[in-house]
Amino acid sequence: MNCQSHLHRGEDPRAVSRRWFFHQCGVGLGAIALGRLLEERGFAVEAADPMAPKRPHFEPRAKRVIYLFMAGAPSHLEMFDNKPALTRFDGTLPPPELLNGYRAAFINPQSKLMGPKFKFARHGRCGAEISELLPHLATVADDIAIVRGMTTHAFNHAPAQSLMTTGSQIFGRPSFGAWTLYGLGSEAQDLPGFVVFSTGSKGPSGGNSNWGAGFLPTVYSGVQFRNGSDPVLYLSNPPGVDALMQRDTIDTVNRMNRLRLDTVGDPEIATRIQSFELAYRMQTSAPDAVDLSQESRETLELYGAEPGRNSFANCCLLARRLVERGTRFVQIFHEAWDQHGNLVNDLRKNCRDTDRACAALVKDLKQRGLLEDTLVIWGGEFGRTPMVQGGNDGRDHHPNAFSMWMAGGGVKPGLTLGETDDLGFNVVRDRVHVHDLHATLLHLLGFHHEKLNYRFQGRDFRLTDVHGEVIHKLIA
Repeated sequence: MNCQSHLHRGEDPRAVSRRWFFHQCGVGLGAIALGRLLEERGFAVEAADPMAPKRPHFEPRAKRVIYLFMAGAPSHLEMFDNKPALTRFDGTLPPPELLNGYRAAFINPQSKLMGPKFKFARHGRCGAEISELLPHLATVADDIAIVRGMTTHAFNHAPAQSLMTTGSQIFGRPSFGAWTLYGLGSEAQDLPGFVVFSTGSKGPSGGNSNWGAGFLPTVYSGVQFRNGSDPVLYLSNPPGVDALMQRDTIDTVNRMNRLRLDTVGDPEIATRIQSFELAYRMQTSAPDAVDLSQESRETLELYGAEPGRNSFANCCLLARRLVERGTRFVQIFHEAWDQHGNLVNDLRKNCRDTDRACAALVKDLKQRGLLEDTLVIWGGEFGRTPMVQGGNDGRDHHPNAFSMWMAGGGVKPGLTLGETDDLGFNVVRDRVHVHDLHATLLHLLGFHHEKLNYRFQGRDFRLTDVHGEVIHKLIA
């Protein structure tokens, strides 16, 4: 029975007898006592700070994530999945049986086949086949795992990006970064736990939902940093506002917010308190964290980074600096890979803009002892068709097969997992669906993917929804 039930019968709340209290509230007192005992034994610690570090289900292999999201969908056929047969059948129609039930985004599926536009070679002790477009990545072939058997069931950019980042094509679900922060908290006291950069020619088609918290408390959302000379705005106080005045103002506002939080228990109020405090602390911590001029000439040269420049390379170096300082999740969206035409020139440019920095990030993390427990992920939302689009120099969206690579954080280095058919059309061995990828990433972070959930609108939700299997072949 509700301990406040007498208040709804018109009784004086001050006229509560000792006998009534123990009769009506005994169960509640027992729960309070049990909670205290569990807390003392480390089983139920209710942190006042929603961002406080938390223990996962089991010992994690990865403690932080850097996700290099190549939005627009890179062509696996030009970068990671060498298909000599596609070269032999260049200019011919695909086999009719291959197209049964197939649905393309824009082209007629009966379009002619187009052979790969770039050469491949084997690299490292592992012998991984990597395109000539990626000479820098080829130097770390033994440190990465290439997944050639990726597949999805979305074939347009916004829903496919949403599926890859939130586990659902429906907008409003928490992103992978938000789930990670919800499960692990953050080790950064003076910086956001989840930071987002956007490079390339435009932002991702899926927009802010790619790093949103969905129905989780918004404290777990990604915080977008600017790309350029001033990643964080308004770090200085306006004229006439000194540090003491600012601190007094924040303390007063937060006292009022805490009174309201104690009354209604709305987690969004806790988010507001957290945001004010974090913004205050960032005024002293952020300038140091984003100052690339502190890096050595050798490190800047390794990444191809230039302080103050708007570039993917700068963002990769900033990602390393942020995870060093305790940021749990950094995601860089590079929206530039949608080559329906002008494939050759655009791929050259995109790889020139990103390849060196991606390889540098792996090398830099490794030499600093951070790669072992930092999970680096590279990939887009789907692949590209073996059939031609845009005259003779483009490829359409293709959900049936694509490639990604990962490094560090418990991933098996030097592995190439998965195989597609002779035309790179369908996965024929070691298929990895997006839900399987998410289950595996959560496993590396120390979570049973079926148990990291959040109750919303009467049901428990999770990143993998009702799907997903851990791909143990990927794990070292």
